[in-house]
Amino acid sequence: MNRPGRFWATGLVLFALLPCAMMVAATMGYMEVPAADVMRAVLHKLSGGAAVDPVVSAVVIDVRLPRIIAAVVVGGVLAVCGTVFQAILLNPLAEPYTLGISSGAAFGASLVIVLQVFGLALPASYSVPLFAFLGSVATLFAVLALASGDRRLSSTNLILSGVIVAAILSAAIGFLKFLADEQVGIIIFWLMGSLSGVSWTDIFFLVPVALAGVMICLVYGRELNVMATGERAAATLGVNTVRLRWVLLITCSLMTALCVAVSGIIGFVGLIVPHFLRYLLGPDNRLLILLSFLGGGVLLLLADTLTRAVLPAEVPIGVLTALIGGPVFCLIFKKRQRDDQSLF
Repeated sequence: MNRPGRFWATGLVLFALLPCAMMVAATMGYMEVPAADVMRAVLHKLSGGAAVDPVVSAVVIDVRLPRIIAAVVVGGVLAVCGTVFQAILLNPLAEPYTLGISSGAAFGASLVIVLQVFGLALPASYSVPLFAFLGSVATLFAVLALASGDRRLSSTNLILSGVIVAAILSAAIGFLKFLADEQVGIIIFWLMGSLSGVSWTDIFFLVPVALAGVMICLVYGRELNVMATGERAAATLGVNTVRLRWVLLITCSLMTALCVAVSGIIGFVGLIVPHFLRYLLGPDNRLLILLSFLGGGVLLLLADTLTRAVLPAEVPIGVLTALIGGPVFCLIFKKRQRDDQSLF
């Protein structure tokens, strides 16, 4: 099958799989809800249709549906950001956490938890996501400031700056865990990622920002394809590589920061999905960005449903994605070595 044919086939499969996976996820859990009751609860909420059991409506609408939508959006955004980072850094191992953004979010959230231990009254419902977001943004600008000494934002400088900042923040997080005492379990669980506390407030904030960010990435899809030929060739063809890097780095990093603020640290989604789709569809970023959103949403939704409704106890979703993504990371790294190419 040719590449356009593969694109349409893959797109149709993902478009069909995503709503089916969302429906199945809504029926599964501690209380099993038939698909017909799920549809009635949703229609009743949207249009005030036939009355439904209040317990079923509360479980589906207030508990499961926000978590399902968050899994789709967070997974999709992380996959899109992984696709874009790999394109602009020309590095197959790049993904949303390469720049240390997750460490910044973790530091912000951990700081709030420690302040609460010491008696500072901060409502956890919005203070933890807010400080996580602020920590992510501050980390982004610290990395960009550290990497922009030559004003070209080379991929080598960006990755090394991310490693340096992440190492410093990891030490700071370790110190906060020491101070947290009995609350250290909350910090550890948040660091491993979870969608259990997602509410409709998070969804109303997350969805518009995610859609706007993905649209910006799609607009620059052609320039990303040109940039894959190399910076000199791209500059010859009229692509401002410096501006392109700045715009997409800030856009994707802010999207990632928002996702981390909502769900905690969920790694490797931005590594697995882009590489799998690139293997199927080729390197055209205009296709990869769109389908990466669908693929990432399906992957994280399936992983979250597995941890929430299948396993005997809920496992932090970041642990599951790391168990899947770790071997994939090793395979890509070994392939990179076999190709005798530099990591940077």
